[in-house]
Amino acid sequence: MASVLAPSATVRPIAGGYASPLPSRLTPTKVHYNPQPLRSMKKSKKNAAASQSSRLPLLPTVITPNLRLRPQAQGPDYSSPSPSDDATEDAFSWSSVVIPFLFPALGGLLFGYDIGATSGASISLQSPELSGTTWFNLSAVQLGLVVSGSLYGALAGSLIAYPTSDFLGRRRELITASVLYLVGGLVTGCAPDLVVLIIGRLIYGIGIGMAMHGAPLYIAETSPSQIRGTLISLKELFIVLGILLGYLVGSVEITAVGGWRYMYGLSAPIALAMAMGMWTLPPSPRWLLLRAVQGKGALEDYKEKAMNALAKLRGRPAGDKISERQIDETLVSLKAAYAEEESEGSLLEVFQGASLKAFIIGGGLVLFQQITGQPSVLYYATSILQSAGFSAASDAARVSVVIGLFKLLMTGIAVLKVDNLGRRPLLIGGVGGIVLSLFLLAAYYNVLGSLPLVAVGALLLYVGSYQVSFGPISWLMVSEIFPLRTRGRGISLAVLTNFGSNALVTFAFSPLKELLGPANIFLLFGAIALLSLAFVFFYVPETKGLSLEEIEAKILN
Repeated sequence: MASVLAPSATVRPIAGGYASPLPSRLTPTKVHYNPQPLRSMKKSKKNAAASQSSRLPLLPTVITPNLRLRPQAQGPDYSSPSPSDDATEDAFSWSSVVIPFLFPALGGLLFGYDIGATSGASISLQSPELSGTTWFNLSAVQLGLVVSGSLYGALAGSLIAYPTSDFLGRRRELITASVLYLVGGLVTGCAPDLVVLIIGRLIYGIGIGMAMHGAPLYIAETSPSQIRGTLISLKELFIVLGILLGYLVGSVEITAVGGWRYMYGLSAPIALAMAMGMWTLPPSPRWLLLRAVQGKGALEDYKEKAMNALAKLRGRPAGDKISERQIDETLVSLKAAYAEEESEGSLLEVFQGASLKAFIIGGGLVLFQQITGQPSVLYYATSILQSAGFSAASDAARVSVVIGLFKLLMTGIAVLKVDNLGRRPLLIGGVGGIVLSLFLLAAYYNVLGSLPLVAVGALLLYVGSYQVSFGPISWLMVSEIFPLRTRGRGISLAVLTNFGSNALVTFAFSPLKELLGPANIFLLFGAIALLSLAFVFFYVPETKGLSLEEIEAKILN
């Protein structure tokens, strides 16, 4: 006899077996089975039904429209949601996700702004007429400390985030980062001498390290899964927007006496807005549940806080049933995942099991992001454009603005497509374009010197390919690939890897340029990019459309 399922019933897999459809508030019962006899029984029933078809009328099988399979992090699980689940479970309004995204993303904008502003400030600071100081005659080492001071600070910030991120939480970490941005910007802009200037750069850099750790964490853990990729990629767009803003401020203030003070000081009001905005936002619901599972407080208290936080983030009334159900499901997943482990992982747990696999994927992406030449290729941008006959190329500020606009455009394309095409297609296509552009640049400096338009095309291909692949997708994958248990520490290690490799490439570039020459250095970067393409193809999974719990269950385990 065919089965009839009630309208509210839903089939859902559970670990270890199957359970019949149940009302939404009941816990499914596990039924262990041997799958081989089950298949045989199904086959025999099918044959029996065929032989009886000419003699007996068939009874209809009623399957309701809301019957659906919902995977859980702990394995197959069957239960039923409320009848309105399909329409409302992950429902959200764009107005409700803008604010939780905007203020964390300002941390990325302030990082990019520092890159762009330093480009003009380093020129202004050394000018006898425009610096407005008596200590403008900086040595190469002193200038290097000013330019890379924020990079050293970012390395320190990522080291600080490693042991403290799970204690502070994503929200408080971003508030701390915004305060460091504010203090660093003010100290740098008002610096009476070189020592204070370098101290301000270091303080600002610590803010960068903590912001680049906390922002992707907060956005990933508070975003609806349908648009998580779009929002985290949009944070990369804010970094590029910050770079462009820094270039524009630099081009405006480059002729002002003491213009470098305005270039650095303008970051302060943006940092203040970030601090005030983060203060109004709730903590990450997933972080609250993680603290509950770790035994850091009463379970019911943390659960209530998580429900209220999720309701506020989605623009729902406090205590609504949808938020309550989502929190219950996430809590069950966390309890199942960590039932047989210590409540809080050790410092070395990132290098074990699923966390190690996640670190290889995320750390590998941010490492290749830097060592494929991204900071170095743009070093040749001005000379390449000048060789092509662009008169504006003689003005470094204008060239920087043009390249910044192009980077912004290509990042926007990645933002629009990341949740549609997926992560892997953008990475494979973009890194393939990087490989081609680097070999074209090597060929230009070797044999195609009479064809400068080839170099211009290769330069734009490199910038565009990077901005649709390594630029946004690396940080997106880092923010979603780590298990919740080690997500804070894993991302801090990835940030440390990123800034460490950035520092290595920055310091190694000048000696390599003198030793190898442009053609060979582009060949070297091209070979590394080819290796990175193989890494993406064989090791990087697709995470499009999966919740963070599903990524942990399906990909890492």
